[in-house]
This record gives sequence, C-alpha cells and structure tokens, in this order.
Amino acid sequence: MPTLTIDNVTVEVPQGATVLEAAKKAGIKIPTLCYLEDVQAIGACRVCMVEIEGARTLMASCVTPAGEGMKVHTNSKKAREGRRTVVELLLSDHSGDCQTCDRNNDCELQALAHDLGIHDITYPGEKSAPHMDASTPALIRDTGKCVLCRRCVTVCNETQGVGGIFPQGRGFTTVVGPAFSQDLDDVVCVQCGQCAAVCPVGAIVERDQIQDVWAALDDPTKTVVVQTAPAIRAALGECFGLEPGTLVTGRMVTALRRLGFHAVFDTNFTADLTIMEEGTELLTRLKKALVDKENVALPMFTSCSPGWIKYIEYFYPDMLANVSTCKSPQQMFGALAKTYYAQKIGKKPEDMVVVSVMPCTAKKYEAQRPEMSDSGVQDVDIVLTTRELGKMIQEAGIDFVNLPEGTQDSPMGMSTGAADIFANTGGVMEAALRTAWELVTGTELPFENLHVTPVEGLEGIKEAAVTFKGCQPEWSFLNGVTAKVAVAHGLSNARKLIEKIRSGEASYHFIEIMTCPGGCIGGGGQPRMTTNAIRMKRIEAIYKEDEGRKLRKSHENPEIKQIYEEFLGHPLGEISHKLLHTKYTPRLKA
Repeated sequence: MPTLTIDNVTVEVPQGATVLEAAKKAGIKIPTLCYLEDVQAIGACRVCMVEIEGARTLMASCVTPAGEGMKVHTNSKKAREGRRTVVELLLSDHSGDCQTCDRNNDCELQALAHDLGIHDITYPGEKSAPHMDASTPALIRDTGKCVLCRRCVTVCNETQGVGGIFPQGRGFTTVVGPAFSQDLDDVVCVQCGQCAAVCPVGAIVERDQIQDVWAALDDPTKTVVVQTAPAIRAALGECFGLEPGTLVTGRMVTALRRLGFHAVFDTNFTADLTIMEEGTELLTRLKKALVDKENVALPMFTSCSPGWIKYIEYFYPDMLANVSTCKSPQQMFGALAKTYYAQKIGKKPEDMVVVSVMPCTAKKYEAQRPEMSDSGVQDVDIVLTTRELGKMIQEAGIDFVNLPEGTQDSPMGMSTGAADIFANTGGVMEAALRTAWELVTGTELPFENLHVTPVEGLEGIKEAAVTFKGCQPEWSFLNGVTAKVAVAHGLSNARKLIEKIRSGEASYHFIEIMTCPGGCIGGGGQPRMTTNAIRMKRIEAIYKEDEGRKLRKSHENPEIKQIYEEFLGHPLGEISHKLLHTKYTPRLKA
C-alpha cells in the first residue's frame, strides 16, 4: 500500500494503482480523454499529464504507477501548460463545426477546452484530410473529428472481438478506421455502436433518424405507432439530468404521446411473446433429442441481439443452426403491428409506420434486413436510440422531468416483469427459466424471489443448472434432466464461450448472448458515458421494476393469451412461424 502526496494531499493506495486512481481516491480531478475506466489506459492523448518531483518530463497519470513517497503536482504551471498545449494541438486538427455537431454540449474535447480556458485556435494550419463514411444503416464516421484516442479501437477489438477498425498510417496521416481505407460496410462490422458510445467527440455517431420520425408524424395519411425497449426506462432520464437508474416509464409514455404518436406500445409485450416462442422451441428441440433421438442443434442460442446475430453470421456460420429461429422482440412487434393491430384498427400495413426506441444502434441495421418484411412491407420502419429520443423530446420543448405518468396502449402494451429483465445480461435466460420450469413442472421456479442469481451481474460468462423434478405427464421425459445454461455479454466473451463448447470443455442446453457489456442497459445507443457503476444502477432499476409487477412470468400475460386465441393460434404454429420466426445468412468478408 504505497503512500504518496498529490497536491499536498496524502493518500494510500493498493500496490499497482496508478497516479490517476490515487488522485481519484484523494478527491482530485485530473482531466482525461483517451482513458476509459475498466477498459483502456494507454496514455495516448497525454491530456492527463502531471508533474512528479524527480521525473525528467511530465507523466501520463493514467499509466504511471503510484510509488511510495511520490510527490505529484496536478496543477503546477508546467502541468497546466503541458495539458493546455496538448488540447490546443488536438483542436488544431479537429473539424470545428461545434454549433452543428451531433455532439455539441456532449463533447469531451469541447468540455476540456472550456475547462482549460481555451478560446482560440493557437495552431492554425493544415488539417488531415477528412472522410465521411455513411455506408452502414447504423453508424456514421467522420474522420475529420477523430482525436486518435483509440477508445473505439479498444472496444471493437478487445471488448467485442470484432476487429473492424485499427489505426492506419503513421504520424499526421494516421486514420482510425477499417483496413485499406475501406468503409465500415466493406469489412466485418456488427454495428453494435460501442465505438459510438465511447467516442469522446463526434467521430463516430449513430445515424440520426429524428427527421424521418417528424416527417412520418406530419403525414396525415400515416398511422404512426411507437414501441419502447425495456432498457430505455432505466436510462432515458439521464438525458434530462436525472440519476442513472431512475425509472421513467410513465413519463416516457406521456412524452411520446405529446410528440404525436397515435399509439404507444411496449416492446416488453413481444419480449413476453419471445419467451413463449423461444421456450417452446427449446423444449421441442430437447424432446427431439431425448425422446426421438434425433440429431438436433444444441445448445440453442438466443436470437434477440442483432449485433450477436451478425457476429455469428460472420465468425461462426457453421453454428447458425444452433441459433433460435425467433425474431427479436423489436421485429416481432413490427410484424404484429402491421398485421394483428392494423386489422384491429382497420388500416393497411403500408399505411402504418412503426417506430422503435432502442438502446442499440444495431437495431437500425436489423430493421432493414431483407428477412424482416413478413407483414408484406418492412416490419419496422424507423429506429431511434435512447439518445435520439432524448433529443427529440428536447426539440419539442417538453419538460420531461415534470411530466405526469402515462400508460401504454392495448392490446400490445401489457407486459410482465420477465419482459423487463430482458434489458439486463442474464435477463432473457431468467425469464425463459421462469416460464419453462413452470410449464414443465407446474410449480414456481425454485429460486428466491424468482431471481436466478448465478446468471445475474457483470461477470463476462455465467453458468447455472436446474434439474427438472415432478414433471407434468407431457414433459415426463425431462424428469431428472439437468438443464445446463450459460450467459455471455460482450462479444469477446461470446467467442470464449463458443470455443469452450467446440473444444469439449463445456456443454450446455441453452445460451443467452448479449452483444453489449451489461446487456441492453449498456447498449451503443444509451446515454454516455456508460461505466460499470452506471450499468449496475440501471440493472438494479430494471430488477426493481420487475419486482414491483403483479405479473412476473411471460405466460401469465393476459394479452399474450389473447393474441394466441385471436390471431396466432399457438407457439410455433403456422401464423407465428411466418411472422415471428426467420433464418439467418452466413457472411464472408475480408
């Protein structure tokens, strides 16, 4: 436990801690740019430089180990001038359109310049050649705004294991992007948006579709409905200064009504529906394997995360048969809105516009996949991220914080606590087990308060096992069978899990994969910055929402029972197979 002094404050820290961590413990703020807590500390930007007595030069505090007796000055003349010069040099090669930039007032470089009192461009001159990459449905790259912090490189390569972007070239000609100056659509990119979530400036952002929504709302020939994903309710408040994890479900519904949507629904409804379809699919596969002795693709993987789907299409196309055929809840909703709901209100599918509010940029990509048009037209028309909805509410002049509580419309607005927890890593698995266990045994899942704690939390790979006992006659073949399940979040963890399966090191029946760290609550379209501490606050809020529900199991949702009686028939039936299920495509890219 070395003891050091920082700005005359004595602090003791664990062995291996950095000067930056020591300063935080002492309550001293050192500005950073390339640093990402728990993810990246590479000292690339040099913004966090401090003066250490006895050192020849200024030191990057994020990578300098704290030493016994060290005397650190974060605010000396030398440190201030060094830090200021670094930021001035970054500004000299940065596209200066702050007034119209997507990240205006949400830009770390802009905030640094303000905090350091920089009001002029000290080093005007040549700028590196900018390139605008608008090749994908989800993301826009503008290299003219890039500050070469390499945050995006770290999350793409280490957190997600995709490797779509790297620094190209050297010195002044360095560009962060795909190899050979290609666009994102030319290389392996799952469009998860984690790069946009960590970018400190506007170099990578989601494709803004706010004006598309306004145009739809202004069109008198269109009926515009909106669905909101479970993760939105625990994060949207952050756009308006509320604490992370503040539940704003009712205020969100009221805001959407005031924006002009004709009906406000909940993606949670089709999350419950997903459990019915996906659970039935899993039990059907188990029956074929255990009773009929057929060669069935097991383990079965969840299919609700579009970044994960694109990842397995690229990296493990030979395992696509293991992926559930269920569409994601977003796409199930779109298909039903343009068939079941359209019929109820006497509208044609082509006169309906379905808008989704999602925590995920990959949902923008998913919505335009050619497979997603079983209603006869594109099932989901427009996808907004949480951040985009926040901007739209602000643009409309709505006082979000003081809004009254609203409720979703029927018949696709009612949901259960099991659907809420789809937002969290482990939530889909827990929701599936709540229903599968009760359908098979006739009893409630034997975990305290229905929480399958082994699959909860932020550990990268989690495992659990349940042994079926006292099964109903229809499911007697499962008596004594121990169902082994696993959960992974972050695609690099998905890779580790798949490699364990391939090597024979591990064996499972059912696996949940979420693309983003923490699950959807840490999605690429959520309010920035999403640290582990913020992820946990959002996760806790979602579990609180679940625990406050009267209905906490998907099969108990009366509107789910209603839609099967009135329209779908039964899980895996002919109509549900057409509208709610799909297949995926092997992809090959350099």
